[in-house]
Amino acid sequence: MENTYDRELSWDDEIEHDGEGFTLLPEGDYRFRVLSFERARHPGSAKLPPCNKAEMKIQLESPEGKAVVTHNLFLHTKTEGLLCAFFTAIGQRKHGERLRMNWGAVVGSSGRCKVSIYTYTGKDGKEHKVNQIDRFYEPEGGTAPEKPAVSFIPGKF
Repeated sequence: MENTYDRELSWDDEIEHDGEGFTLLPEGDYRFRVLSFERARHPGSAKLPPCNKAEMKIQLESPEGKAVVTHNLFLHTKTEGLLCAFFTAIGQRKHGERLRMNWGAVVGSSGRCKVSIYTYTGKDGKEHKVNQIDRFYEPEGGTAPEKPAVSFIPGKF
């Protein structure tokens, strides 16, 4: 039987599913699960030269509902601490350990993170708010379960 939920639509297909809507979660700590990731390229900016990046869709779980955020990880030595924090959070790495990143095991992995609300002005001139991941935490039982492994600075890249 064909999977009718996850497929390309043709120009003449019928549609009916409105989607899940948008949930803005309050700032705080959440469990997350990686839904997908794509290999992409960062074109470069004033603070970071061109480099590979992982564009991930991450689902946050809370009593208020589930929210999906897009999170980028830049593959550059300037952001190596952020990469280490992510791979530590999902259990592929222990704090201080050397690791070859296993991107094939990223989808479906989970961990804990700190989430904030990012406010920006859209192309429509209106103010919008979205959730963003600020930090990834070491897993329970790690060397510092309640302290952030590395912080993300909004607008840094």
